[in-house]
Amino acid sequence: MLPCVSLPMPVTWRDLLEELAPEFRRRSTHALFMALACGMILAGGRRTVVALAAAAGMARQWRRACWFFSHASWDIDDLGLAVARLIVKYLLHDGAPITVAFDGTFFARWGKKVAQARWAYNGAAQGGKKIAFGNTWVIAAIVVQLPFCSSPAALPVLFRLWRGKGTSSQVELAAQMLSMLVTAFGDRVVHGVGDAAFHGVSLAVEGSTWTTRLPANAVLSGPKPPKTGRRGRPAVKGKRLGTCADIARTAPWQTVTIHAYGEITTVKIATVGALWHGSFKAAPGRVVLARTPGSGKLYDLGLFTLDVAATPTAIVERYSWRWPIEPSNATGKQTMGVGDACNRLEEAVARTVPFGFLIQSLLIVWYARWGYDTADVTTRRLLCPWYQTKAEPSAADMLAKLRREFLKARFSGIRQGHNPLDQIEDYAWTCDITAA
Repeated sequence: MLPCVSLPMPVTWRDLLEELAPEFRRRSTHALFMALACGMILAGGRRTVVALAAAAGMARQWRRACWFFSHASWDIDDLGLAVARLIVKYLLHDGAPITVAFDGTFFARWGKKVAQARWAYNGAAQGGKKIAFGNTWVIAAIVVQLPFCSSPAALPVLFRLWRGKGTSSQVELAAQMLSMLVTAFGDRVVHGVGDAAFHGVSLAVEGSTWTTRLPANAVLSGPKPPKTGRRGRPAVKGKRLGTCADIARTAPWQTVTIHAYGEITTVKIATVGALWHGSFKAAPGRVVLARTPGSGKLYDLGLFTLDVAATPTAIVERYSWRWPIEPSNATGKQTMGVGDACNRLEEAVARTVPFGFLIQSLLIVWYARWGYDTADVTTRRLLCPWYQTKAEPSAADMLAKLRREFLKARFSGIRQGHNPLDQIEDYAWTCDITAA
């Protein structure tokens, strides 16, 4: 038996990881996954594969940790769908629709032999050209409303590595993942949302809807007209409506109240049935325009959606749920150390980034289900007096809380009836400092 199997861990965290056991063909591979997942939580500094092994107490078996990512028999899509089922099971109500945010993100890499590394767009790159060398990922994250947070949270579940020009585009990769989620959750409606880069006929997946932001130069047409009975090819689109600015000049506006980005806001909304033939061909949809009162612009936000049944207010609020994937990506890179791995082999490169993001999602599920305590924010404000306006736990707080639970599991030699909290003065402060 591997030494890492006996790693002390919180019972609730162990039980959560045990639910993923069917996704691994061998029990030993699942045990290795559990150890590396714990290493992801406990590691400090850069989270390379060797660092995960060391934090899990299996530094002498670091080659086995590398083997897990490069050669072990397990599928990242199967594991991602299993995590998605846990998210739906624990964080969504029965029958509730699933909102999935899609985004592309870049991870800088170094070395000529890193699989699928190339020069590509990187919004965080220095200079005017915004390009860098590394891997580009398309990520699908289920967005949920946590009871202790005012803004929704995005939990990454599926991933696709973009392999350059001449292969499937990022839009097509997003469509693949959307189809997988529709198939996995056939009893629920799946709402996909993406920024202006994600539009195309491949995203019109049966059993789902798609909502995206309209580019300013996008030209819309009216709905497909009925057949006239005349000879010749029937029209596939209505009369030209023009761009969002053209529609905003003549569309009727109404004032509504929406809940977006954690705030309740009053905006003006206009909507009209339309076809975006250049991207979605004959798929029927609607244009939804939003404008804040007093704005000097014709419109502030233009959206196109394939959901013709939802209200305009629901469409605007749904698109606001796309934003949580941005801080989710930042959390993965800055807090969880996703992308720190220095591997080069094709299979290893294709697994390490998704692995890190899935552990991040499991961390949020664990905290929402078993870890949340109203005293967590108070403790953090006591330790960090400069956070006087802090009212909600962050991903860093969730990570620190789980680390404290690991400390409790490690030092468990307590006599029956003895209070372990009396052993150390300022117990919570000590755990926070040790976990950090």
